[in-house]
Amino acid sequence: MSRSAAARPLVISDCDEVLLHMIAPFRAWLDETQGVTFSMKGNDFARSMTWTDTAEPVEPSEIWRLLNLFFCEAMDRQYPIAGAIEAMGALGEVADVVVLTNLGDEHQQRRTAQLLDHGLNLKVYTNLGPKGPALRRILDEYRPSRAVFIDDIAHHHNSAAEHAPELGRLHFCGEPELAPLIACAHSAGHAHARIDAWPQALPWLLGRINGDPE
Repeated sequence: MSRSAAARPLVISDCDEVLLHMIAPFRAWLDETQGVTFSMKGNDFARSMTWTDTAEPVEPSEIWRLLNLFFCEAMDRQYPIAGAIEAMGALGEVADVVVLTNLGDEHQQRRTAQLLDHGLNLKVYTNLGPKGPALRRILDEYRPSRAVFIDDIAHHHNSAAEHAPELGRLHFCGEPELAPLIACAHSAGHAHARIDAWPQALPWLLGRINGDPE
């Protein structure tokens, strides 16, 4: 159902590497329980895993199985990006805040409970693939006065720009290991800014919500 025209501003945030660390706890879990070594090689996630005993690469189908198993069994290992909980609290005082996470629908309740355990009582939308169509549906549901989108993956900003060009788009990656390796959506012209630390990102987001000039 559509919200009223007087709805509040809206913040749509990714979760992994924006609100919660994912790579670091995933690596530790792989090493401790799965006999897999994880080492980022450039920005190619699909080539980052090898079997510890043989040094042979983990085949793609097994990578996706391990990712799904991690989110089924070990999400409690994830921990907040520095400043993320406080930033969401500040944003929640002036806007509706929701999470759009690229996980299957079967993980929606688990992700919601995970965030609540960290003090974030947020509505969670799940999605697979580019996020633009899902963002469009969320905007059509809320009909906010202004809206911003936060994500660590460049191609999601490209998709957002195509399907929801009215969104303010912040490319944010709070994982220091990953941030230097990923393509920059701001440099590509698909995000309005690239900021990788919450003390600097929060003022930018509040400015967009308030309609301040960039």
